[in-house]
Amino acid sequence: MSDIEYRYLSRVNTPADLRSMSLAELKSYAEELRRYIVECCAANPGHLGSSLGTVELTIALHYVYATPEDRIVWDVGHQAYAHKIITERRDAFTTNRTYGGISGFPRLGESKYDSFGAGHSSVSISAAFGIAKALEMQGANHHVVAVIGDGALTGGLAFEGLNNAGASPTTDLLVVLNDNEMSIDKPSGALDRYLVRMSTSRWYNSLKTGLWKGLGLIPPLHRLVRKTGNAIKQGLLQNSNLFESLNFRYFGVVDGHNIEELIRTLTALKDIGGPKLLHIKTKKGKGYSPAEQDPATWHAPGRFDVATGERIKSEYKADRYQDVFGTTLLDLARNDERIVGITPAMPSGCSMNILMRQMPTRCFDVGIAEGHAVTFSAGLAVAGARPFCNIYSSFMQRAYDNVIHDVALQNLPVVLCLDRAGIVGEDGATHHGAFDLAYLSCVPNIVVAAPRNEWMLRQMMYTASQANHPTAIRYPRGIGEGVEWRDTPFTTLEEGRGEQLRDGSDIAIIGVGPMVNVALRAAEQTTRSVAVYDIRYAKPLDTTLIEDIASRFSKIVTIEDGILRGGVGEAIAAHLGRTASTTTVTTLGIDDRFVEHGKPAELYAECGYDSKALLKVLESI
Repeated sequence: MSDIEYRYLSRVNTPADLRSMSLAELKSYAEELRRYIVECCAANPGHLGSSLGTVELTIALHYVYATPEDRIVWDVGHQAYAHKIITERRDAFTTNRTYGGISGFPRLGESKYDSFGAGHSSVSISAAFGIAKALEMQGANHHVVAVIGDGALTGGLAFEGLNNAGASPTTDLLVVLNDNEMSIDKPSGALDRYLVRMSTSRWYNSLKTGLWKGLGLIPPLHRLVRKTGNAIKQGLLQNSNLFESLNFRYFGVVDGHNIEELIRTLTALKDIGGPKLLHIKTKKGKGYSPAEQDPATWHAPGRFDVATGERIKSEYKADRYQDVFGTTLLDLARNDERIVGITPAMPSGCSMNILMRQMPTRCFDVGIAEGHAVTFSAGLAVAGARPFCNIYSSFMQRAYDNVIHDVALQNLPVVLCLDRAGIVGEDGATHHGAFDLAYLSCVPNIVVAAPRNEWMLRQMMYTASQANHPTAIRYPRGIGEGVEWRDTPFTTLEEGRGEQLRDGSDIAIIGVGPMVNVALRAAEQTTRSVAVYDIRYAKPLDTTLIEDIASRFSKIVTIEDGILRGGVGEAIAAHLGRTASTTTVTTLGIDDRFVEHGKPAELYAECGYDSKALLKVLESI
């Protein structure tokens, strides 16, 4: 941290402190708050751009509403850093996303000001409506606000919430649509174009603003302004307002960086009951030039120099799994015109932007809509395409029914690529891909593959492209093992067939995915004679190999980067139990718990399946 004096920042410990400040002081506080977020994120990386864009909004919300009695529900949580700092966590913010520190997302157990836990998108409206309805039933006179970004509004759950809340005219709910024309990447789809049309209609917005300011803050006249505005919108946009059609009173578009206008508007809206939506325009990365100029990169830029904006990049000795995926997908698409790519708003995160740049007509960003992404892929497959649908492991949970009903039940050749499988690090419990091995291995027709390195990922993708059934390939976030993979010839692997990588006589380790490499390193360090096997496919299991291992060894240790309950280790133990084998199986992985945030190495150690923990097991059994 720098030695900059924060004159106003130090005065605010709770939202109540904001309410004693003048408008001029609030503006100065906003500048210092933004600078503090930049300084903290430069040294301790996090989600920078979104939170810079909501500084004024956050101040205005806590100024107008009596939090925590009034509730603010943040969607995703990427935009909630200012909220954390204002709500008694200013000093703790330096520990944001670190092991033992505060979470990078709102957490119910972390603060009384966090009204609902967030991490996945599009949940805020449904959650806020539930809170508002419960308060209404209790007769409590508290306000509830949901803050949702325009990218998150592409998720189906957001519309389910709007539809349900719009049918409850007595429930006091305000939805703030933070429209910055960005998700993580540039948004796509009809909704984005609709919001652009609404927000760029200069004639309508200038007239509405003039009416609003001219008539003052008297509620009956506000209703007149709203009705007048809706009539103008319908004529100007040549269709009815989407939100008004869902029985939400629509207000907007308001400058989301104008504190005075935000406070005036939010104060007026407090006196208007029922479901209502405030449409504000903000700029992602506001106030920090590098983030404003490149909002996609500065969504989560890693460490950087505040003065120069130069990002401090780590020196990698290997390629990232994400780039192996993206490059291989392009290679496959060049050889097979049936291959297409599908991503739910993560083209740069999963490196599908590599295909998108070269073959834009064969790559589809469907918005933050995981269920649609899977079923859309199923439709493509029915008509003869070979879709590679890339969804982060944790987010694939949201499409589970689509995987079962639309892909597996119909046995369609969809390739589900599960990026960020296993422990992902500082994003924590909402983002760890801990459950995919368990939730996919129980589904009929799906082959579940887990590559141990970059070359294996490339070959498993090729093998899946040639198959006539669904395949799920799960691989971790970050760098690989440094093996050669670029331009290597494609080889068809035998599905459901593992391999021995190291021989031994005392103990056998069966590894899953990159944990095989942990096993190899541990085997070289232990005093025991240890054989190492790569199971390669979690489903179908290589039962022939497993039985052969059990016939040679009295002790087997399995290691996987996933939940143990329902995982590969339990499946191996269950199979050997059915064969009446006397070989004992020790399983290493994640116990029946949610894992918090921290660096992956810290979390592997905590969960007991890093190389040190494995060595201890090998020496003790």
